Amino acid sequence: MTPLKGAYTALVTPFVADGSTVDIERLEQNIRQQAAGGVTGVVPCGTTGESPTLTDQEHRVVVEKTVELAKSHGLQVIAGAGSNNTEHAIHLHRFAHAAGADAALHVTPYYNKPSQEGLYRHFMAVADSCGLPVVMYNIPGRTSVALSADTIERLAAHPNIQAIKEATGSLDQASEIALRTDLALLCGDDTLTLPMASVGGVGVVSVVSNLVPQKVADLCRAFLEGDWEAARILHGELFGLSRGLLSLATNPIAVKAALQILGRDTGAVRLPLCPPDQETRQAIEDMVAVSGLRAAELPV
Repeated sequence: MTPLKGAYTALVTPFVADGSTVDIERLEQNIRQQAAGGVTGVVPCGTTGESPTLTDQEHRVVVEKTVELAKSHGLQVIAGAGSNNTEHAIHLHRFAHAAGADAALHVTPYYNKPSQEGLYRHFMAVADSCGLPVVMYNIPGRTSVALSADTIERLAAHPNIQAIKEATGSLDQASEIALRTDLALLCGDDTLTLPMASVGGVGVVSVVSNLVPQKVADLCRAFLEGDWEAARILHGELFGLSRGLLSLATNPIAVKAALQILGRDTGAVRLPLCPPDQETRQAIEDMVAVSGLRAAELPV
């Protein structure tokens, strides 16, 4: 398989204004924007894509449409396929394989709070189910359970487990993964993309690249090519926007509002998420203004 490294955009799932259906035309426009920005790939049906509120049919359509269009633009696709039900995760994994995705993203099972042995068996069952590469997603802030470095090392021995999206916020954890495994280490926190690269990270699954794909792609390209000074400058330019998107409201509320302000999304989210209140909306508008983004700058 093609190595997993560089900038991957965690795509929002655009809905029509009342949130009742997926806006496929807007999804296609967003993917073209990402291709024009030079990212390595896209990630449909992840957290940013509001996967918990998509029906199975919507999930299938979003993945299939994303693969179809992304491949025509030379983009890799890491399809969201995680579940806290191992059998359902296997079902989604096999579907992503059949749809033509390059890999599937699997979050640690949430709510169940499995032991490390349970986590190991879950990911091994998914990896054994078909030949599609697995990207593990370690985000205890969302799931209340984290993969330990020991468990990650055990799982890394499976040939189908190729990468990890690391979102614990710990550079110690990232360092252990890089030192103890050959997994592709992808950052799951936009503000830590460059710091994680300094200890072995090779890319990012990014929220902010929904807005500025070229800048995130340039950041990854810079550190992968060893141009750390250019990477540091880009990190500084992205830092305020990256921190704001993930601190002003629960993801993806802020990024969808920002896209709406820029004329690139309806801003609709599905319950139990809801639009930002007026104060938060104003803060998002101010953040977009300070960043210098203009709707005309976003390619279609």
